[in-house]
Amino acid sequence: MDRKAVELTERQAEVLDAALALLKEKGEAPTMNAVAERASCSKETLYKWFGGREGLLTATVQRQASGVRGLPVPDGGYDIDTFRTSLVQFARNWLRTLTGETSIALNRLAVGEAGIKGRALGRIVLENGPSAMQKRLEPVLEAGREAGLLDFADTRDAFRTFFGLVVRDTQIRLLLGDKKRPSEKDIDEHAVAATAQFFALFGAGHRGADGRPRNV
Repeated sequence: MDRKAVELTERQAEVLDAALALLKEKGEAPTMNAVAERASCSKETLYKWFGGREGLLTATVQRQASGVRGLPVPDGGYDIDTFRTSLVQFARNWLRTLTGETSIALNRLAVGEAGIKGRALGRIVLENGPSAMQKRLEPVLEAGREAGLLDFADTRDAFRTFFGLVVRDTQIRLLLGDKKRPSEKDIDEHAVAATAQFFALFGAGHRGADGRPRNV
């Protein structure tokens, strides 16, 4: 099943949520048997939908990352307000996902399995976590540059800077056992601040109502 081309049905989403719950509870990647039992479905159905355990794990990670979305690029391009809103929303959703208990459990397990022969979770999380976020955000950044709102030479460098400003040390502290998770208010304030800092570094400036140049 091509996870990128096919939207999840309600039942498939329930199965993947069951897999995520198992991973959080057990601290290990769930087996096909365990997911089938928890989700009250047959292994044959799981194989039909996901093609095997690696496909199931990939879909599970993608399910967890699916909440990180920016606004779609408008047909006529961005203005400063819609662009800023898009970046803040992306940052907010990203932080909310990364700091959740399920993501912490998933990333801890992925780090622990990274580099172990026969264990695919580390690669799956890398491809469908940070790498997927990069693919989602880079077109937004490039659209901002095309609209004259940003000025950068390398899109990857701009993404990495945004990543650093948004994530900072939050994720690593939680992975290492810090029990203090940011509140919704903290996340909102952090997303706004990170976006403002990003504009301070890469904002191209624009003309205000008086026609004079000013920073975005």
